[in-house]
Amino acid sequence: MAISLRPLHTLAVSLLLAGGLTVSAPSQALPISDCLAPADPGGGWDFTCRSVGKLLHELGLVDSPVRVINMPGGVGAVAFSNVAGKRAGDSNLIVATSTVGVTQIAQGRYPGDVDTMRWLAMLGTDVGVILVDDDSPYQSLDELLEAMVDDPTSVVMAGSSGIGGWDHVRALMLAKAAGLSSDQTGSVRWVQFDGGGPAVTQMMGGHVDAVSTDLGEIAGFIKSGDVRVLAVLADEPLAPPFDDLPTAVSQGYEVAGYNWRGFYTGGEVSDADYQAMVDTLKTLYDSPEWKQVAERNGLVPLWRGGDEFDAFVRDTADKVESISQEIGVIQ
Repeated sequence: MAISLRPLHTLAVSLLLAGGLTVSAPSQALPISDCLAPADPGGGWDFTCRSVGKLLHELGLVDSPVRVINMPGGVGAVAFSNVAGKRAGDSNLIVATSTVGVTQIAQGRYPGDVDTMRWLAMLGTDVGVILVDDDSPYQSLDELLEAMVDDPTSVVMAGSSGIGGWDHVRALMLAKAAGLSSDQTGSVRWVQFDGGGPAVTQMMGGHVDAVSTDLGEIAGFIKSGDVRVLAVLADEPLAPPFDDLPTAVSQGYEVAGYNWRGFYTGGEVSDADYQAMVDTLKTLYDSPEWKQVAERNGLVPLWRGGDEFDAFVRDTADKVESISQEIGVIQ
């Protein structure tokens, strides 16, 4: 005798609701069964897959536990190539990505471009900050950027990425918004350290002037009062306890520097399946459980999905490509 899965799924959601999980289910359960993490276990992409996959099942948004597949290599390039070549039309697959992945694509380090995949959504982000030592002569973002524009070699900046990495690129985006010309971007002095914390430590020792990094990496320095945050690279003020930190936007610089976490799927997934996947991820994002998971792991919950996210990814890639050409990372 044939058994309808729809009533069983409805019953499952009802039982979950009775057990305390809050969810408004989409019109149907989707067959998302695999999440590809383009890195070894333990990293950010692995966390994205495991946390979202677990919650999709707990909320009744998929019928079975989501399988996490680790596929490291080429900072995401190996997984990207695998999906493009073997799973381009699989609507049961989501792939973890982030600002780092889009930066790699923009710099030509993946076997394809943004058109190769369909960009589903971002669910959370760490937020970029520009900060100086509490004894720094730079009292404001205006003062720091004015010095950089007047003489790009006069300010030594640092972060956890190399030249052309996201910490470097978003600092240059801010300087360009202040008037730094394209032929000057390669003159800005940049030092890479193994993490935002070590960069701040070296700044406090007087070895560099300013740091561009993620808030989550250096929150302790802010709380202790050892540093002065000149700008948060977010569209809107952050939630407490960081709500008093000024954004670059509020100071007249239309620059956001999110280090977001999100997903793409294969470029041949149908429009209907794509939209259903976006809707499912939005349902997960709207749940209190996701907010708790994100905040517990140092992420600011932030949603961009579907066409809006696709446009955001393309805009980010265009900006990274342009700056990377200016500084000679790509030709």
